[in-house]
Amino acid sequence: MFDFITNLIDTMGAFGVGVVMFLENVFPPIPSELVMPLAGFNAAQGSVSLLAVFVWGTVGTVLGAWLWYEAGRRVGLERLQQFIGKYGIWLTLSQDDVQNAIDWFDRHDKAATFFGRMIPGVRTMISVPAGLAHMSMTRFMIYTTAGSALWNMALIAAGYLLQSQYDRVVDYLNPITNLILAAIAITYLYRVARQIIDRRNA
Repeated sequence: MFDFITNLIDTMGAFGVGVVMFLENVFPPIPSELVMPLAGFNAAQGSVSLLAVFVWGTVGTVLGAWLWYEAGRRVGLERLQQFIGKYGIWLTLSQDDVQNAIDWFDRHDKAATFFGRMIPGVRTMISVPAGLAHMSMTRFMIYTTAGSALWNMALIAAGYLLQSQYDRVVDYLNPITNLILAAIAITYLYRVARQIIDRRNA
């Protein structure tokens, strides 16, 4: 993974950063916490423009987020509810859960979209409820761009300032990311087990 990212950035420059950040939003296992500090490091070495890295990285991020937004909008709540009715147990979701999530997003759409862009494991999927809730495209793009730009700027700056030690950003962020992902996995297993038990007792 690391070699693929570095080779793409070395070959394509700032545009390659945009490509990787687009893929990071479509396939969450690619970590922006590694990509953007590396881009900042390259900018510090003079091999690529700092502004170009920021612009292309943010463009790639926003395009990837928009793809999931559009997926949520096109699937629609009715078809999602039908899917949840059949397979919701494995997603630890009920139809009421989906409706409650949409209602919550309707109340906090701007904050959820903005701050969600900075949370590992959340920044990709936050676009789906935005699409399902038919959040205004203009509003979605404004808050997604603002949140993404702020997060990318912080990571680029870290790589630029740390230079050859840019990988320390990953060292600091990885434990936090791993804890968040572990908590998500444990919660998922607990909710699956609880739904299975509830169905058997029904």
